[in-house]
Amino acid sequence: MTAPELTLQKAELTDLSAVDDIEWGVRLLAATPTHEGRDRELLRQWACRADEFGSGLAAVTSTARVVERDGGVREMLLARYTSRPQTVELYTDTLALAEELIDARGWRAWYPPGSMRAAALAHEAVHAHLHHGPAKAALKQALDHTVLRLGRHRLAGHVAGAEEVAAHAYARTVCGLGRSPLLVTAALRAALTRPGREN
Repeated sequence: MTAPELTLQKAELTDLSAVDDIEWGVRLLAATPTHEGRDRELLRQWACRADEFGSGLAAVTSTARVVERDGGVREMLLARYTSRPQTVELYTDTLALAEELIDARGWRAWYPPGSMRAAALAHEAVHAHLHHGPAKAALKQALDHTVLRLGRHRLAGHVAGAEEVAAHAYARTVCGLGRSPLLVTAALRAALTRPGREN
C-alpha cells in the first residue's frame, strides 16, 4: 500500500477531501507507467470498474505472516505484500503518521482510530488474493480492456494500477470507512514531499 504518485493542484494541498474516491483512482492510474497519454475518460471507466470490483469482493482472508517494522516513511509505504514467503510488512511509522494526519485534517469520522492498520491488512490481503487465485482473471474481465480480438474471441488485457484501486475499494468497504484509503495516501504523499521536509 504505497502513497501513490498523484498530481496535486495547489488548492488541493489544503483540501484533498474535495477530490472524490473515483478521481483519486483515476489519478493513481494516470500516474502509473504505461498510462501516459491515455484518454482520461478511459482511465475513469477503469477506475470505476476496479472500484466496483474491489468493493464487491467477498471476504478475503490471508494466511500471510504479518511483520511490523519501521522505515515506511522513508520508502513512502504503509504496507507491502511479498509472496515468497507470504508476508505482509506493516510500517508502523507510516501508520502512526497516517493517524496523525487523519486527526489534523479532521477526517476521524471517515477513519476511526486504528482503521488504517486494518485497511492496510485488508488491502494487502487483496493483493495476495489476486496473486494466488482466479480473481486476477475476473478483474481483467471486469475492466473489459481488450488487447487482442480474433473473430469472436478476445484477450483481456492487464491494466496497470487497477489492482491498487480494487484493493483500496475493498479496504474501504470491508473496514466500513467513509472514504477510500487513497485519500490518506494522497495526504501522506503531500506531507512527505513538501518542500523543506527531511525524510
